Amino acid sequence: MTSDDAPQGGAAPPASLDVVRVLAMLDASRHSLAALAAAVELASQRHAELVALYVEDLDLLHCAAFPFSCEIGAQSGLTRPLTPAALEASIAHQLQRVQQALAAAVAGRDLRHRLEISRGRVAAEALTKSGPDDVLVLGKSGTTERWGKRLGSTSRRLILEAPCSVLLWDESHPYRRGPLHWLAASESSLAQAGGAPSLPPWLASLFDGASPLPLQHAGELERTLDRANAGGLLLHRGELEGLLAEDEQLIARVPLPILIIP
Repeated sequence: MTSDDAPQGGAAPPASLDVVRVLAMLDASRHSLAALAAAVELASQRHAELVALYVEDLDLLHCAAFPFSCEIGAQSGLTRPLTPAALEASIAHQLQRVQQALAAAVAGRDLRHRLEISRGRVAAEALTKSGPDDVLVLGKSGTTERWGKRLGSTSRRLILEAPCSVLLWDESHPYRRGPLHWLAASESSLAQAGGAPSLPPWLASLFDGASPLPLQHAGELERTLDRANAGGLLLHRGELEGLLAEDEQLIARVPLPILIIP
């Protein structure tokens, strides 16, 4: 599948800026569209290029090739055959929605942007396209009444393996400015740290100051942030791995945007 590599929209940023890209994973779902809005804001603040990534899921296309493949209605529970032709049509419709969403999100902004379209395994494609200086913005998985909120497998892999900073956006809670919470494992480490880990000003500008949390375990973090309604949570990759080892769905339940840094 060809990619649209030609930048669109506004003029190039000043040469003096150390330009990074803001990457947004899109699939036309509610959580990806919420993440797109956050990505547009970040790219606008930094005068960086916004790259929207749309991946046609190769695994799903392979599944449609089996004669027994079917899809089940999320609400009706009814099944119907899943054919390659029907899936290709669905992908084309989804791509159209993605293109419309991107156009609406950047309307009226002087922002360089482009849509990259590829076909492959979603997480692998995103990892291949991400560089160490980028910021990858993605949403948490959707919510189902029966199972509650869960972190999708694609989001999980990206937050653990991406070579860059990742902003995991929570679409179910309206974003409000507030402090960026960060973990200080003990009072001694809190005293030695003297403040939150340094972030580029354009990324830190999403939040109002920093708020250290002298916490060590997943349960403590969940109880502390259970009613949080403003700001975000900062995690190093190692901290994230430790929390997921204790509770693999904790991150999905934290009601704040989460910034993961290497």
